[in-house]
Amino acid sequence: MSRKAPRQHNSPFTDTLPEVIYFRSADMPADSQYPVHAHAWGEFVYSYRGVMEVRMGDRHYLAPSQYGLWLPPQVEHQGLNRLAASHCSIYVSPGFCTALPQTTCALEVSALTRSLLEHLRTRAFATPYSAADARLLHVVLDQLHTAPCAGSYLPGTTDALLQPVLDYLTAHPGDNQPIADLARRFHTTERTLARRANMLLGMSLAQWRQRLRAVQAMQRLESGDKVESIALDLGYASASAFIAMFRKLMGMTPDEYRRSR
Repeated sequence: MSRKAPRQHNSPFTDTLPEVIYFRSADMPADSQYPVHAHAWGEFVYSYRGVMEVRMGDRHYLAPSQYGLWLPPQVEHQGLNRLAASHCSIYVSPGFCTALPQTTCALEVSALTRSLLEHLRTRAFATPYSAADARLLHVVLDQLHTAPCAGSYLPGTTDALLQPVLDYLTAHPGDNQPIADLARRFHTTERTLARRANMLLGMSLAQWRQRLRAVQAMQRLESGDKVESIALDLGYASASAFIAMFRKLMGMTPDEYRRSR
């Protein structure tokens, strides 16, 4: 049976923004996407639930809820969701983008910024914005100005050699075979695979696999799965080993993450 075509969603604006900083939230069903597009303003994308994905040419950016994706003005991109996600976008007029990164990257989202974004989602915004609403969005923008840039938390690639490896790991996150065995499976060498990963992903394949497991764990924690089941399915020998990995990458335990969501 052929896979159903993704549902298309159009961007809300094409020429101008109704406000110099504009907030929008939306729920996206699984297998949905926006068309490839670019706009004159910057855009910060944050996921309340699920993982946001953005494709730009041969680069694929993916960020869990500890991060948001920053897209500078005039960057051609496409938003897509393999799984259902609830997200927001903050559109920033060009004149307010100068203090933000000039290249696409994942920005770390602090507890304060996360609380502000959650609060914004509950507001019934109407244009023109009130002075109080406009000030609140400027506070969020100030927080983004100082947010550490993490590049892409879990970068992707369309490289003919590396993409099949990443696709395999994504489909089999609990596979613990050594990188050397993985290289042989895909008819290459461990050295070639390591060089390709560092060049195209900015990290080793082992680091990428660990981040993939953390992202998949977050999705399952949000769905209410037990920590022990997640740990075993992701290839960890014990729940304690999984908890230690999760705390190292996310700065909190799985249970603390679940409560924070």
